[in-house]
Parts: sequence; structure tokens; C-alpha cells
Amino acid sequence: MAYGDYQNLIYGAGLQGIQPRWPVDFATLEARAAAAMEPSVLGYVQGGCGDETTQRRNAEAFAHWGMVPRMLVDCSTRDLSVELFGLTLPSPLFMAPIGVTGMCTQDGHGDLAAARAAAATGVPLCASTLSNDPLEAVAGAMGQTPGFFQLYTPRDPELAASLVSRAEGAGYKAIVVTLDTWVTGWRPRDLNVANFPQLRGHVLTNYFSDPVFQRLLGKPPAHAPSEAVGLWTRLFGKVLTWDDLGWLRSLTSLPIVLKGICHPDDARRAADVGIDAIYCSNHGGRQANGGIAAIDLLPDVVAAAGDLPVLFDSGVRSGTDVIKAIALGAHMVGIGRPYSYGLALGGAEGAAHVLRCLLAEADLLMAVNGYPTLAAVREAGAQRV
Repeated sequence: MAYGDYQNLIYGAGLQGIQPRWPVDFATLEARAAAAMEPSVLGYVQGGCGDETTQRRNAEAFAHWGMVPRMLVDCSTRDLSVELFGLTLPSPLFMAPIGVTGMCTQDGHGDLAAARAAAATGVPLCASTLSNDPLEAVAGAMGQTPGFFQLYTPRDPELAASLVSRAEGAGYKAIVVTLDTWVTGWRPRDLNVANFPQLRGHVLTNYFSDPVFQRLLGKPPAHAPSEAVGLWTRLFGKVLTWDDLGWLRSLTSLPIVLKGICHPDDARRAADVGIDAIYCSNHGGRQANGGIAAIDLLPDVVAAAGDLPVLFDSGVRSGTDVIKAIALGAHMVGIGRPYSYGLALGGAEGAAHVLRCLLAEADLLMAVNGYPTLAAVREAGAQRV
């Protein structure tokens, strides 16, 4: 079944008087989720840095790019598959890492729900180090769908090695190293309610379950929760430099992806030192304000990356956004807030619905615009409007 056929299922159900259980557009999805989510979690998910200018620009900038349709092209079938790290993936879509995914469902196991959505749709999950469930359990819930592990590199090298080793042992297919979060940006929504989930012991299961962390703590984290949080605070956030990449490479045979690359010079240097992929992202505007929309930075990063695949996120809200990012050179495109809202409304099924809607919109856009493959999308490109 083509991804676009999801709309036929919806219309067919409508003939029986059945309307979609969850919204198919981002604006309605966000509004519904805002009414359902616990306020502090909602603020954390929705919030950005400073006055959130960069966060808004990320989403709004997609409207400044347009695509030109081509007619008389046979698009009766479309191929959205991609090759990455020796894997054949059914589409370029993936779920970007979100540190409070575990808190987005009522049962506190949103990480497992996101993994089950990945299993149901074939859309890979990039699992965050910050999780309410162990990375091994999250990987197991993905079924046959491959996953990636996002690493917040801790200051203790043995703990970093342990987390990476566990991810490799659990079957993750790449290590995605986040570069821009060794310290947290200024986030007024969280500050105004004095809410930082990790300091309350949330989403720290990967640390608390880690043998190196437990050894450093000297006792079971469950027996000393405040001490465990204190240790996490002292260990979180190693300042990484180019000199650290050799050490990171020594930890694993898995592909290494650098997340947060927005400057072409950084992309070129990453390619020169043998990094396996680049992840162009400004953290959705959550970490630094006053920046340029990530989608506007993407073309120069892609050009500088050469043959390296470039993953992308920040501001993606629709299937149309996904295809525009592909047109500008992205190899794969990550979404964040949309699937977290799906989790809040319907757990794994809600998130899977959101993913299917994004894929259906992307597929139908390719059909109507005369792009039967992602290669055709890239060849057509996108223009500023």
C-alpha cells in the first residue's frame, strides 16, 4: 500500500460514519495535545529558548521555499526509500530524540510507546539518552524497525563508554552525538514555573540503570534518589571539541553522527575527520535564540558535506515540510513535536497515526507534483519564494 492510501482509509471509514480519532493537521493536533498534557510537560515540549524567535523562524521559514510541479510524469507509484549505513529504510522520515518522550504518555512510558510506533510504521526512532525506560527495552520494542541512539556525552569517560556499549549491544544502528547541549539554554517557559524534569528524577533511567553510574554512586539509585540526581547533575554535559572525536570513535564500531552542525565549515571538517553523517539541526530553537532558521542553513551544509549523508530536523510540521527538506538536500528528515503530541493523545497508536499522516502527505505531494522518487525531488530542488 502506498503511503498516500492512508487518506483512502480515512475517507472509507467516513462512509461508515467514523471520523479520525486524532487530527490529521499539526495545528489541531497541537491544540488537542495542549488540552491533554500536564502543563509542565507541555511547557517543556512546546518551549524554546529566549523569546522563541528562532523556534518560530524554524517553522515559518518552510513557507519561504517553494517547489515547481512537473506534469506528464508517471507517478502512479512512488518510491520513498532511502539507503543509510547499509540499511534500506522505507522512507526518509525518522523520529528525532526528545528528552521528555517518556513523560508524554499518561503511564510514563512514552519511550516504549514511541518505539512501538516505530515498529508499526517502519519509521526509525532516534532514542534519547534521557528516557524513562532503559535503552535496551526501547530497542526491543522497535521490533524489526532499526533505531539510532542519541548520546548526551557525560563527563565521565567510563560512563560514556558504557552507554555507547549498551546501545551497540542493544542493536542500535548509529550513535548520534548531540553537540549543543552540554549546558541548557535559557528557557523562560520552564524557568517561570521552576521546572526542570531531570532535577526531579525524571527521564534518568539510562543513567540509574547503568553499572558505571551505580558504581560511581556507591549504592542503588533507588535507595538514594536525591544523591543519584546530584551525581547526574555533576556528570551531565561534557564540553566536546574536535579533539574528542578520536576518543568517541574508539568507543564503537557503529556509525557516528554529529548532531547540531549548522555551519558549512563544520560540515567540511566533520567530513575530513571521517564522521559518518552530519545532522543539521539547531535543536528546534530550544538551545539558542537569535539564530537563522535551520532549513535556510541546510543547503550550504549539504554542499559542504560532500558525499556524507545529512540528516535534518527543526521546524518540521508536515509532510510538505519533509519533502522540501529533501529537495534542499537532506537525506533523512526528523520530526519532534508532532509525534510527541500524538503520544500524548493516543500513545503508540496516536504517534503512529501522526507518522502515517506525515508520510501520506509527503507521498501525495510527490504524486501530484510529478516526483516519483526522492532523487526526482532532489533534482527538482526548491526555490525561495
